[in-house]
Amino acid sequence: MGDIQVVSRDAWLVARRRLLANEEQAARVLAEVSAERQALPVVEVDKEYVFEGPDGKVTLPELFEGRSQLIVYHFMFDPAWEAGCKFCSYLVDSIGNLSHLHRRDTTFALVSRAPYAGIERFRARMGWTMPWYSSFGSDFNYDFHVTQDESVAPVEYNYQDRETLLQNGEEWVTRGEQSGLSVFVQHDATVFHTYSGYGDGPTVLHGTDTLLDFTPQGRPRLDELSRWLRHHDRYAPAQLGAAGVVSPSK
Repeated sequence: MGDIQVVSRDAWLVARRRLLANEEQAARVLAEVSAERQALPVVEVDKEYVFEGPDGKVTLPELFEGRSQLIVYHFMFDPAWEAGCKFCSYLVDSIGNLSHLHRRDTTFALVSRAPYAGIERFRARMGWTMPWYSSFGSDFNYDFHVTQDESVAPVEYNYQDRETLLQNGEEWVTRGEQSGLSVFVQHDATVFHTYSGYGDGPTVLHGTDTLLDFTPQGRPRLDELSRWLRHHDRYAPAQLGAAGVVSPSK
């Protein structure tokens, strides 16, 4: 269990109550941020985007499936890749039953630039059933800054241009596929863009990390995660641990 401090129950209660005060303060801040996010103005989407799904070609309004709100997770899946990004897969593994979102008039879908045939093979392998569409051949990924290619569109990620990203040592996000989350609403047959988050923004969806935050070991640092993370069907039995033994480094 690493370095842990063993104390009396009374001493533990003092520390726990101190943490509780900080937890309540953090919850208030998160509630304020959520309210600010919900109050963002919107931008009309006046370009027609065409995607490919299980039933063929569909437009952005059709991705709503008749609901008024749409959450799109920009899943990193380059057309040349055999499989989707393992970090995006780690996030999608935490997405639960979508019926609760549907009850709130909200549709959730994945969008990737890989051709649909590759998406469908990978989705079947991973055992996912959520909607997933290909944006291959459209401007969608470029317009929402999750595919970086200067020959197609100016590089921008997390609301910073290429020069700023390079100055900040983030050269790796200036090329190729990137992740993100975008939200749209539909009103009177018009689609509006309400929000897009990149980088650390969508990581709140990492349910595994949120659960690990309650444990003494906590969530893995990004460099640790890069070393041991696999697609969930690629872990060897020994890597999953047993009887309290966990082997994330193998």
